[in-house]
Amino acid sequence: MKASKKLMIEAEPYPFEFQPASAALLIIDMQRDFLEPGGFGEMLGNDVSQLRQSIEPNQKLLAKWRAKGLQVIHTREGHRPDLADLPETKRVRGRGRRGIGDAGPMGRILVRGEPGHDIIPELYPRHGEPVIDKPGKGAFWATDLHGILQNRGIKQLVVTGVTTEVCVNTTVREANDRGYDCLVPADCVGSYFPEFQEMGLKMIKAQGGIFGWVSSSAKVLAALR
Repeated sequence: MKASKKLMIEAEPYPFEFQPASAALLIIDMQRDFLEPGGFGEMLGNDVSQLRQSIEPNQKLLAKWRAKGLQVIHTREGHRPDLADLPETKRVRGRGRRGIGDAGPMGRILVRGEPGHDIIPELYPRHGEPVIDKPGKGAFWATDLHGILQNRGIKQLVVTGVTTEVCVNTTVREANDRGYDCLVPADCVGSYFPEFQEMGLKMIKAQGGIFGWVSSSAKVLAALR
């Protein structure tokens, strides 16, 4: 794909001027503990099928993105095994019987290197695709994501993953403050709560696209074709 080529993607609140050579697909936190039955998300009483609806659209988008030789970056939320990067305010939040660092259905909860912390097989990173291990909700805080994007000449992000109202929204807002244009395909992001899914997307595209654009994987794929 030519470096100078620009493509228009139908989006809200207005068409997105897509520049593939300076764009990256940023896949947020598609981790086993969040999406798989029997994981931490389900242990908390969440319906993981709500998130799993986003897997197939992500697979199709990722396959086409890779086929075009475009840049892919993955993120995982989690903490050091010694929990030195875990604030006490986050550890006690929710007052659950088990929390971050405790033994969970897939190893220690949200601890790097544990099975549940890893990315689901359906979207597993390929060699050469950076994986950002983040301790917070946003992908930019306390990570080297911004440096990687700058080094690779990235100016646009197509952001997918989970959850829409938390880590996706936080990352899009962080990216906006750092000068990146963000496009969010609605079917490639997911929330445990349908009303949060709807409102999370509305907040991104509100007021003339205050944080970014919202589209669909079909429209992105059509542009890539």
